[in-house]
Amino acid sequence: MEYPSLDKPKAGATRFNTDSSQLEIYDGNQWTGILSTSPDHQTGGTRGVIFGGYAANDQIGWINIATTGNEVDSGGNTLNARYGHECVADRTRGVACGGRNDPSPGADTDVMEYVTISVGNNSIDFGNLMSGQGWGQRAACSDSTRGIIGGGYQNPQSPTTKNIISYITIQSTGNAIDFGDLTQAKAAFVAASSPTRGVWMGGRTGPAVGDKVATIEYSTIATLGNNADFGDLTAATSHNGGCSNAVRALNGMGYISPSANTSTNTVNYITIATLGNAVDFGDATRAHSNLKACSSSIRGVFVGGGTPSSPHNTNIMDYGQFASTGNLIDFGDLLDANNEAAGCTSNGHGGL
Repeated sequence: MEYPSLDKPKAGATRFNTDSSQLEIYDGNQWTGILSTSPDHQTGGTRGVIFGGYAANDQIGWINIATTGNEVDSGGNTLNARYGHECVADRTRGVACGGRNDPSPGADTDVMEYVTISVGNNSIDFGNLMSGQGWGQRAACSDSTRGIIGGGYQNPQSPTTKNIISYITIQSTGNAIDFGDLTQAKAAFVAASSPTRGVWMGGRTGPAVGDKVATIEYSTIATLGNNADFGDLTAATSHNGGCSNAVRALNGMGYISPSANTSTNTVNYITIATLGNAVDFGDATRAHSNLKACSSSIRGVFVGGGTPSSPHNTNIMDYGQFASTGNLIDFGDLLDANNEAAGCTSNGHGGL
């Protein structure tokens, strides 16, 4: 007997397209091709891409995560000088979302822009974030098809936190679309992913230093819906850094004290496929906050950051091996010492 075709497939369904001779996956909105590429094929290794940074520069730089060494200039620039943006990526394309372009205190942007990771080109306009999604200090993660962006402050003049999650399809362009909600409105937190699940770690529920949270929550990236509780970090932390391979997510550094913005050098980890609390991983080479991170399947690299005391910003990068625990090791230096809150992603992170 012949079965009737489905009116609308479920997100995550696969099919073979006989017209294009390509395996495709349904992302909840459309059928997209499943790529059988690797970062080694595309760029000779997993490439970390670093966008902008404080005080609002437009530089785009590269690191080779498989080796150690200093950041190099990609030869391209962002559309505008800015910082505080979040990034998602698939194997070929990196997308930087939102941010600020000081010195004007209200100079926030909802612009998204993208680059081809293997090419040192200037970024190209992608679209805009959802209205009301916040000016910055959001979190973002992705699988090989979809990027999801959540939380953030409404704006620096009215620092109300948001619970909105939106999504984009990385290989297309256009405005972000509603995905669901976080379990609580928050900002100044991080996200990481496996190919199926995004995890959202720490943050602040308000602007006060005592508003930090230790909560971890998760999303199923291929479907739409609200987040669910995952567990807790080893301590309430905001302005932290996070990255993952397909198995483990690392959460590192950030502000930790409930009574003051005191930075920590602590790194902890979770196993993404299970629910539960984070476990101590080791220590970073420094105690910093407002940092970013990127990763390959082997290691995670924590990039830049700053401290409350002068000199505020740093050009330091540290790395750790996902499969083991232990203290982080010096990776190299950024091009710009003022690279606090730069956007950061890679073509070999845990969601791919």
